[in-house]
Amino acid sequence: MALRIGVDTGGTFTDICLYDTTRDELRVFKVSSTPEDPGKAIIEGVAELLRTAGSGEFSDVSYFAHGTTVGTNALLTETGARTGLLTTRGFRDLLELARGRRPKLYDLQADKPTPLVPRGLRHEVTERVRHDGTVWTPLDESEVRQAIRQLRDEGVEAIAVCLLYSYVFPDHERRIAGWVEEEFPGAYVSLSSEVLPEFREYERLSTVVSNAYLGPKVSGYLARLRKKLAERGLVTQPYVTQSNGGVVSFAEAEKYPVRMVLSGPSTGVVGAARTANGAGYPDIITFDMGGTSTDVSLVQHGEPKTSSGLDLDGRAIRTAMLDIHTVGAGGGSVARLDSGGLLKVGPESAGAFPGPACYGHGELPTVTDANVVLQVLNPDYFLGGRITIDREASRRAVGTLAEKLGMSVEDTAQGIIRVVTANMARAIRVISVQRGYDPRDYVMVPFGGAGPLHASRLAAELGMRTILVPESPGALSALGLLLTDIKSDFSRTSVMTVTTGAADDIAAVFAELSAQAERWFESSDIEERARGSRRQVDLRYAGQNHELTVDFPAGPVTAAAVTALLDGFALAHERTYGYANPGNPIQAVTFRVQASGEIGARPTSSPVVTGRPDGEQARKRPVYLPELGGFHECLIHDRAALAPGTVVEGPAIVEQMDTTTLVLPGSTAEVDAHRNLVIHL
Repeated sequence: MALRIGVDTGGTFTDICLYDTTRDELRVFKVSSTPEDPGKAIIEGVAELLRTAGSGEFSDVSYFAHGTTVGTNALLTETGARTGLLTTRGFRDLLELARGRRPKLYDLQADKPTPLVPRGLRHEVTERVRHDGTVWTPLDESEVRQAIRQLRDEGVEAIAVCLLYSYVFPDHERRIAGWVEEEFPGAYVSLSSEVLPEFREYERLSTVVSNAYLGPKVSGYLARLRKKLAERGLVTQPYVTQSNGGVVSFAEAEKYPVRMVLSGPSTGVVGAARTANGAGYPDIITFDMGGTSTDVSLVQHGEPKTSSGLDLDGRAIRTAMLDIHTVGAGGGSVARLDSGGLLKVGPESAGAFPGPACYGHGELPTVTDANVVLQVLNPDYFLGGRITIDREASRRAVGTLAEKLGMSVEDTAQGIIRVVTANMARAIRVISVQRGYDPRDYVMVPFGGAGPLHASRLAAELGMRTILVPESPGALSALGLLLTDIKSDFSRTSVMTVTTGAADDIAAVFAELSAQAERWFESSDIEERARGSRRQVDLRYAGQNHELTVDFPAGPVTAAAVTALLDGFALAHERTYGYANPGNPIQAVTFRVQASGEIGARPTSSPVVTGRPDGEQARKRPVYLPELGGFHECLIHDRAALAPGTVVEGPAIVEQMDTTTLVLPGSTAEVDAHRNLVIHL
């Protein structure tokens, strides 16, 4: 028996997908997350799913992949390891100086993010390398060893090493790593020449510091989870998701934890892209709304957009990742009044515990409570009957705001929905309108536990006309873990002017990166037939300070391929900035190769899910719809009972184990041949 399992840990729920390749059977499952120990929910959830499905034991699992937010949460909450830094003399304060920008120019109370390495734990060492890689000042070994011993005595767990121009001459950093192993065995060491061999010293420094800061925590978490899985009988190598949408082994992830910052949402984008592309919708905007946050991304021609990094809580992180924008808007987002008496929603969340008031533990009004009050969500139960809903608790929670606003409970609840919709619309405009894409040209694909619930109102806000709801949207991120490939990214900065005569120089850089990819293929035991790669170049006009990443054509590096690269840059520049300068010289800055390998069969069957409790048939319930002036009797459909070709007229509610879909008045929803629910506004 060959079982493949994908597990995505969210702030409120842990989603699990199990694919039995022998039976061609796919099952989805949700359990409450255990934030104090995420591995607990994973082990218990997988065990329960294996038991209820009658599929086998942990020893029958041939593939196990996991998406986690452990690294992201550690950065946001500043709960990583005590970290020291070794850097070139004169660059000790770069971590605080950063780029010298003031993102909040007119906010006199705005604080800079707290450096992950306190100034007292940053040590300068004597060495200097020139921009061309020649050594100007040799590395002082005795001084470095003394600094390492001081960091050891000060109780650090991790050491980041970032020397000037190490991306062209990594030897000094490698020698320091050897001395750390001798002077401070057991310390987690992170080298900038390995983590990010690219120019721009601040971004490289910030990224390698983040990597070291996360290292002990992430490696400890993955080691504990791997041990628990092995104790339950798992014999295969487990994988974890990266920000680039691919998976890597736990061992590789422990070395580069900073590449897991978007581990959670990335596979949801991959799953949405594959699902929508298979249904004939290659251009989509993904809308992943969970319990704590909402993640949005743009997919064009079936391929998710990529990015070279992000700023997380004011800290620069540069690594290959899917272009995902996140806002603090989820089902558990708390509604409140600000100092001016205006209604605000999020980013604070009720989390998995105490959770929304309707779960029976919390008292604060959340987005979920607002939907329960409006009866858009089932006012009696959740997760196919496994969680009982307390509607009166939701009314009491929302009622506290209603009293302050002087409004009815229902109008206050609808106000919460309007505010959170506006928050999410702004997020989608960031990845579409602000980058030259019109959201009206795209199909929305909502997923996550709350995505389909809010998709219709959000799409209407943005002028989008079509929504595609996958068959199991509440577990699409977990399903995406069964649809993605193993991936690794390799990059190198090499500044050159790009002309057709530079083909040989470009080929030499790509050859070096491809050799690194080949070594990775071998070490990862990826068969020749399963290997693939993608080449990209960061380009800019001479004199510019920012680059655009452009795909390099497949095949040999020829003059024609270089011409196609330049044409692609002109199109990208015009779309992004509204103009192109055909006569200006174009520079290549950083070259990139992404290596990928297929790792097993992908699900082709429809998920087996649990519908409403036995014996309960389709029915009606009053749902508050402002479009119709108040409560209106809506037909409640069971998603599992909707066969391909079925048309649902709005207003209506479609319920299933992992989510609820709202179909607005005047809209229609049709089940396509792939069992997706396609809504036309």
